[in-house]
Amino acid sequence: MSFRAPISLILAACLALSSMAAFAHHGWSWAEEEQMELTGTVTRVQIAPPHPWLDVETPDGTWRVELGNPSQTERAGFTAESAREGDTIKATGNRSKDQAEKRMKAVQIEVGGETYDIYPERIE
Repeated sequence: MSFRAPISLILAACLALSSMAAFAHHGWSWAEEEQMELTGTVTRVQIAPPHPWLDVETPDGTWRVELGNPSQTERAGFTAESAREGDTIKATGNRSKDQAEKRMKAVQIEVGGETYDIYPERIE
């Protein structure tokens, strides 16, 4: 019995910490409040959990453009067929607070004449 209490406490602490990490990753606290626009050429598309993303080549370098979770992204109409390597894309969203990191969370994507509102409630 004496070994169960410490083990259960350790497991509870691990669970709490992993939940906090997941919350931090999925939240917006890592991103700036002000939105920006990013235009470039798609170099890679990944539609998989936890968040689909695009790599976009710009004159400033390659940016990672994160979308919503897979279900949310699909509800916006954006699928694996929506953007391909070589497509020109315009993304509106919030960039990382870490200026050395070329990463943004997109609220809206325009590609191939289509507009996808990933987070319509956040579009400014």
